[in-house]
Amino acid sequence: MTAKTELSAPKRRTRAEVQQLVAEFVSSGMRPSEFCQSRGFSFSTLDRHLKKRRWKRRRRPVPSAGRLVPVELAAKKSPTQHEPSCGLAVVLPGGRRIEVHPDFDTSTFERLVGILERA
Repeated sequence: MTAKTELSAPKRRTRAEVQQLVAEFVSSGMRPSEFCQSRGFSFSTLDRHLKKRRWKRRRRPVPSAGRLVPVELAAKKSPTQHEPSCGLAVVLPGGRRIEVHPDFDTSTFERLVGILERA
């Protein structure tokens, strides 16, 4: 009884196939190990592509990145005028305004910018 067993390397998937499988996993609701076993997909490959996907989402470009935007410099008011001044003011399209006062806490500002970038 001589049976010849053939060992073959696993089929190499195209980038599109891998991206399709990752998208299927995300929408499947299955645990990674279950999904990989059911599809004959390597857990390390799935994990690597999920990390890439998360990294790309964090690095999404800001819509105006790379473009110049108009900037107005406000004239400094005389000390006799008692309007509260700010260190920096950004007026966004739609009328939203972000003001940062000179004594504003930097760590709070960094957290705010981080939250806005994720939104």
